[in-house]
Amino acid sequence: MDETNRTTLEAVPGAEHCRFHPLLSPEELQEDEVSVPGLLERARGVLDSFDGSVDAVVGYWDFPVSTMIPLLAERYGTRSTGLESVVKCEHKYWSRLEQQKAIDEIPRFGRVDMEAAEPEPPEGVRFPMWVKPALAYSSELAYGVENIEEFREAVAKIREGIARVGRPFEYVLDQIELPEEMAGVGGMVCLAEETLTGLQVAVEGYVHQGAVTVYGVLDSITYPDSSSFLRHQYPSSLPPQVQERLIDVSERVIRQIGMDAATFSIEFFYDPGTDAIRLLEINPRHSQSHAELFDFVDGVPNHHCMVALALGRDPALPYRAGPYQCAAKWYHRWFTDGVAHRVPSEREIARVAEEIPGVVIDVVPEQGQQLANLSQQDSYSYELAHVFTAGEDDDALREKYDRAIAALGLHGTPPGGEHSDAPQE
Repeated sequence: MDETNRTTLEAVPGAEHCRFHPLLSPEELQEDEVSVPGLLERARGVLDSFDGSVDAVVGYWDFPVSTMIPLLAERYGTRSTGLESVVKCEHKYWSRLEQQKAIDEIPRFGRVDMEAAEPEPPEGVRFPMWVKPALAYSSELAYGVENIEEFREAVAKIREGIARVGRPFEYVLDQIELPEEMAGVGGMVCLAEETLTGLQVAVEGYVHQGAVTVYGVLDSITYPDSSSFLRHQYPSSLPPQVQERLIDVSERVIRQIGMDAATFSIEFFYDPGTDAIRLLEINPRHSQSHAELFDFVDGVPNHHCMVALALGRDPALPYRAGPYQCAAKWYHRWFTDGVAHRVPSEREIARVAEEIPGVVIDVVPEQGQQLANLSQQDSYSYELAHVFTAGEDDDALREKYDRAIAALGLHGTPPGGEHSDAPQE
């Protein structure tokens, strides 16, 4: 738990009757190569020493958090979906095998032989494609490649870094009975799949007592000529009939995965030219990145669904009961390494948010921090700030974002260069 999410958790209905406690720190969970048994032991130590009742264990991060929750739920009798359903989402190769049993809306994909002296793309998978580990943090070690030279360079980089997450995941795989199609696959496997094109979109929902409910569809807009997100925007601007198809595909694939008593977030591409929908990936948790957006528009953050499911309560969200028509989460990025030369203080951040209604700001680096040392970054950029804006239309969202970035005065120093006046976009 961090302070931003603590504030959001305390805004869910019924929060006044709950006490939220951090179980493990972000540093313990995400830095270097994690030890799942070690983390579980520490978590059990905290829970066993707590002098009150443990009524729920929840989380909104991917591995190792997502897989630890069902393991802890089994020990402490709390509510959670089963471990196997989580792993079927987190392990990208197994997830694709499950998805193709229920839907046709997936790209061509296959495993990559990383031990080969000259690795080749899987049979039938064509360039351009993405090469990525079966398990990673925030698109870490995921590379878009156009030809065989770039493909082999990407495989070499993945081979060097895959153990950081893949090796700890082996412990989780050992906790479940794997089907024949996953025998010998393991956690340190590389996946290649054809590049998806079109508009990126996210579908959020939950499963309660076996019923799948989708409560929101969001647009995910990238920087020009980049795979890095510029903003997530809610609600989606896609036509209603397209959103209905996205919801149908989501419901079918989640039933195939076998989730229950859990939230989910599924990423898709929609190509307006061909009217094709393709599923990118399934996340076995809701997106904490979208919590403020649902609060702005619907009146309750989506953390409510997670907490309510864990407590056995009705997880339904209100609809359009918030103070704004639309909202966005913006990612202010650098596309090169550098040093955070000037980072605004908490007081400065609070002043900007107070001066611009419908704005929440979260600055990522600390003063003097090298961007390459930031955790959970994609392969092509570094996040300097997250800016949430809410308003009546797209123009209002953009205007508030521009004002906030200008007022924050974030400065950076490029590698080996002098102080720059503003981060690059």
